[in-house]
Amino acid sequence: MLVNYSSVPGSSRLFYIYDPMCSWCYAFVNSWSALQRALPAHVDAVYVLGGLAPDTTEPMPDAMRSMIQQTWRKIEKTVPGVHFNYDFWAQNTPVRSTYPACRAVLAAKKQNPAAEAEMLRAIQNAYYQLAKNPSLPETLLECAEAIGLDSAVFQSDLSSDTINAALKQELQLAAELNAFSFPSLRLMHRDAIYPIAIDYLDHGAMLKEIGAVINNNE
Repeated sequence: MLVNYSSVPGSSRLFYIYDPMCSWCYAFVNSWSALQRALPAHVDAVYVLGGLAPDTTEPMPDAMRSMIQQTWRKIEKTVPGVHFNYDFWAQNTPVRSTYPACRAVLAAKKQNPAAEAEMLRAIQNAYYQLAKNPSLPETLLECAEAIGLDSAVFQSDLSSDTINAALKQELQLAAELNAFSFPSLRLMHRDAIYPIAIDYLDHGAMLKEIGAVINNNE
C-alpha cells in the first residue's frame, strides 16, 4: 500500500488515521478541517480507517459505557465548542463495534469519492448530536440518504465482499503507518514516514511541524 502512495513524484502525503465512532476524532474535526485548508498544494490529505472495534452484536459492558461517557466529559472540558448528546446512552443499546461505520464510509466513497468525508460527518452527527446508533445498518442507511447516495446501491455495497476487503486494506495500511490510536497523523515525504503530533486547539502547530519535516528533508 505504501509503495503505491509513494510512487507519485514531487508530492507528499498526509495520512489521517481515524475511526468514524472515535470521540477524539470528533473533537479533532475543526482543527483537522483548518489544517486541510492550510496545507501546501503539494501535500495531499489521505483518509485511512483505523478500525477501532471489530464486529460484534454483544451489548457494551457497563464499565465501558461509563468510560466512554467520561471521555466525552473530558473532551467537552478540553476542546472548546465540542458537545455530545448524552441521550444516546438512554435511547440505545450501545454495541462496541465500529467496523460497520467504517464500511459505510468506504461504501460512500465507492459511489462518490467526495462522499468519503461527507459520510464521516454524517455518521458523527448521527452519533454525537442526534443520539443514533451507527453500529446499526438502519442508522448508516439514514446517513447515506442524508448525503444523497443511492440507498439501494449503498445497502448492497455495505455488506459486500468488495467493501470488506477494502476495509482490511485500510486496516493494514494503518498498521503499516504504526497508527494504533486515533486520531493520528503520518506525513509521507520522500518515501519516509513522520508522525505529526495531534493538536486539537491549534492547527498552526501541526502545519509548522509538517513544514519543518519537509524543509529539513529536501
